[in-house]
Amino acid sequence: MLTGSQNLALTLLGWMATVFIVVVGAAALALVIVFVRDITQNRHAIHRNFPVIGHMRSLLELLGRFFRRYLYAMDREELPFNRAERSWVYSAARNRPGTAAFGSTKDIRRPGTIQFNNCPFPTLDTDSCAPSPVTIGPHCARPYNTSGLFHVSALSYGALSRPAIQALSRGAERAGCWLNTGEGGLSPYHLEGDCDLVFQIGTAKYGVRGPEGGLDEGRLREVAGHERVRMFELKLAQGAKPGKGGILPGVKVTPEIARIRGIPPYRDAISPNRHPEVDSVPELLDMMERVREVTGKPTGFKMVMGDPDWLDTLAAEIHRRGPEAAPDFITLDGAEGGSGAAPMSLMDNMGMARTEALPILVEKLDAHGLRPRVRVIASGKMVTAEGVAWALAVGADFVASGRGFMFALGCIQSLRCDQDTCPTGITTHNPRLQKGLDPADKGERVRHYVDQMTHEVGTIAHACGVHDPRELKPKHVRLVTGPGRSVNWGELFERRGVGA
Repeated sequence: MLTGSQNLALTLLGWMATVFIVVVGAAALALVIVFVRDITQNRHAIHRNFPVIGHMRSLLELLGRFFRRYLYAMDREELPFNRAERSWVYSAARNRPGTAAFGSTKDIRRPGTIQFNNCPFPTLDTDSCAPSPVTIGPHCARPYNTSGLFHVSALSYGALSRPAIQALSRGAERAGCWLNTGEGGLSPYHLEGDCDLVFQIGTAKYGVRGPEGGLDEGRLREVAGHERVRMFELKLAQGAKPGKGGILPGVKVTPEIARIRGIPPYRDAISPNRHPEVDSVPELLDMMERVREVTGKPTGFKMVMGDPDWLDTLAAEIHRRGPEAAPDFITLDGAEGGSGAAPMSLMDNMGMARTEALPILVEKLDAHGLRPRVRVIASGKMVTAEGVAWALAVGADFVASGRGFMFALGCIQSLRCDQDTCPTGITTHNPRLQKGLDPADKGERVRHYVDQMTHEVGTIAHACGVHDPRELKPKHVRLVTGPGRSVNWGELFERRGVGA
């Protein structure tokens, strides 16, 4: 006779067997359905010729991206950002020392590599390395003065989630840097942290958009009324997609985002590929002057370098009108930029890399006597101290990063930014996925990232023998041109007629 516990065990075994049979039966039925569907469809040759198992190809193709990232790729092999770069940002954001042991994994012999010229008598670590203050827009009613080197590039509410923008705003205020609103308009979450803001006016005029899609001066004046909005940036192009407007999939256009932007909800937000009212250099200067007059604040534009000759036309028109007509700043995005969704044909093939474009821009402005009237903000895949120090050395006044700050928020480069399924909650409006992003904690990480970046750039400056990172010059940089060969960047400038 069976005991009670034995009866219970037999009952459980019976249930387990039943569940197993049901699961196996369901799986078998699903396989039969897939098999029948595969051999009767005519859209996929692989699925029809190899029913059921042909689906493994798509699965392995999807999973291969993650296997390469975590199992197979070396520390400096991945694109767009390798593991070494991401790890440095993660460490900086956690306020951990940026030290390593047993030598660098960077191949310093590779052509295109940037190295710095150390000084035989470096500046002492005990000497101050605080960046000097810089004034933007001296002709404006309300110029902007800041000493910050490293700032948050254009990141829209819509492209990024509410807690991500909250964290950036809080962290930027603590770090003393600015946050660019991106072309999505000014949200309450940008203002929440009380940081300095750069309001970007995109080609669709989101946030300052009139009924017909043009610039609404009333809304522009309202935005300028916020004390923390320090500057205005006209977006001509961004690195991910020169010649193409912003793209926000309809699934991410929530009612709140639609209200802020002034567009219908749940419809794809496709911006024009340029400002319809700006078709020439005079019209560009006219629009900047219009914004500057309404707001009283510094106004510039964001561009990607194509044919640099148009800068000569810009300079000539500025000299014809007078120095007050010049843009107060130019934000130069390299073709490496890529926080926004973009057609691959543009992302892969359009625009000039920042390593070539930034020296050309600085050279043109110097040659036409427009420096320091026009300040230069460099952007485009600069997330570590090497890139920031290089940009300052070749003439930038500031550096701005988008994806670097996304890494500081916890981005794992899952490449799902445009699908509203970001696993870290940074680029999704799914409340369940956003729960993992705590604005208070991530705001601290943003602050630490800026602080560590400033410290590391200062360390490079001291090693080069200068006190202030803004004292770095092209002569402090070398460009590797081949195995065992490099050239001083100052010599490159001198060949173009610009002093080192």
